Amino acid sequence: MNKDSRLVIGGSLAVSAVAFVFLVWLIYIKQQPDVHGQAVSYLPAVNSFLNACSATALVFGIMAIKRGRQALHKLLMVSALVFSTVFLITYIIYHALHGDTQFHGQGPIRWIYFFILSSHILLTIGGLPLILSTFGMALFENFPLHKKLARWTFPIWLYVSVTGVLIYFLLKIFG
Repeated sequence: MNKDSRLVIGGSLAVSAVAFVFLVWLIYIKQQPDVHGQAVSYLPAVNSFLNACSATALVFGIMAIKRGRQALHKLLMVSALVFSTVFLITYIIYHALHGDTQFHGQGPIRWIYFFILSSHILLTIGGLPLILSTFGMALFENFPLHKKLARWTFPIWLYVSVTGVLIYFLLKIFG
């Protein structure tokens, strides 16, 4: 692995660690009264839409590269990253102003919801440095390492995006 690759991976891990610590603080530690909750009540739907857009861009991006359409692949992967980045921004805004959303479903759906949520959170933690590293390898034109990372990044990122939509609907129905 060359110097640029080590720098990309190290930077991706550092940015991901900072993001993780910040989100833990924001969601679980920071005490914020729900004084602006109504003002941002539309954001979970926006976030679900952004996750769906990200998932769609990912699937079409993989299809494009498998067909040798590199320019389209690049456009779709950058689009997926933009959708996910805007999602993260609106997610932070929602949780800063509204706080956490409680799940009130009972019975088996509760276990299903928390399994999906837990796997979503754990894969998000691992997925962020993979996403950033995969993009970095493409940026520095280290395509062999980009391709190796993408084999892990794609299914994790797709799972996180799809389960983000599923979590929204489960909260909407049972929350």
